[in-house]
Amino acid sequence: MDELKFRREAYENPNNHDDDFLSAMRSSDERQAFVKDLKRLDSQIESALKVDVPEGLEAKLLLNQQLHQHQVQRRKTGFTMALVASVAFVAGISFTLLRLGPVDLGQHALAHVYHEDMALISHDDVSFNTINTQLASLGTLANARFTEQPGQVLYSTYCDFQGVKSIHLVMQGAQGKVTLFIVPVEDRMILDEAFADNRYQGMGFAADNAYMLLVGEHHDDLNNIKEEIKQSFI
Repeated sequence: MDELKFRREAYENPNNHDDDFLSAMRSSDERQAFVKDLKRLDSQIESALKVDVPEGLEAKLLLNQQLHQHQVQRRKTGFTMALVASVAFVAGISFTLLRLGPVDLGQHALAHVYHEDMALISHDDVSFNTINTQLASLGTLANARFTEQPGQVLYSTYCDFQGVKSIHLVMQGAQGKVTLFIVPVEDRMILDEAFADNRYQGMGFAADNAYMLLVGEHHDDLNNIKEEIKQSFI
């Protein structure tokens, strides 16, 4: 292996265990020292990237993601040092401004479904009494409640819609699962009756003091669950 090829492979991966590479490295002390320096540099970079994630950062990044291309953002699996350096700015400045601006509920609902995709594999059997207890704890929906079971509920928890404590449910439709968000009404919220991306369809409607947001893959499921909610939610 000539010097140029050796150095190119060393730069690409100083931990290369290929026989030709190892043989070339061992052929001279200078090459061994060169590889050792590259390994030390890799170690320093790795240490620099091991940054403790501040509490609540995950939610802040999700909300910032709403105003960008959330599908592109969620596919990014690597972090660069420039991203690490900008986290404090995004979390501290942008997040504060976002809380004061209008909330596009449809896009926020889609982002939540992608971000909390583990909810879609839940198979709990949640009663409407449990959901009513969660609704009562919000303190912003007056006496809003379900009068009967609104179909099969597989998952129920609280979630944050840009500073507004809300309810996140997953329901079983005839063709697939449907996510339902119950969000207390605020003036800054923008509700679209229909929204979608290249995977999910969404539907929004008002019910008393709450906005209902349905997200699923099949439009018939959205319509059916919407009717169930209208009949059981007061």
